[in-house]
Amino acid sequence: MTDSKQTFNVRVIPRARQNTVTDDGCGNLRVYTTAVPADGAANAAVIKMLARHFGVPKSSIQIIRGATSRDKVIQF
Repeated sequence: MTDSKQTFNVRVIPRARQNTVTDDGCGNLRVYTTAVPADGAANAAVIKMLARHFGVPKSSIQIIRGATSRDKVIQF
């Protein structure tokens, strides 16, 4: 059994007007979230939105790099 994980570059825009996930077609995602970037609220919102977008459980999504940055590398 192979464990194929997918990795995506994500640009997070906190304090947006609405929660949206967009794709630029090159494997880069933009996540617009209304959450503020304090106490991990934006990261939690990003994980929740990406889980809904890809149809996977929240527990399977990990922030590999960029936990305190707008540019993140996400793996699931």
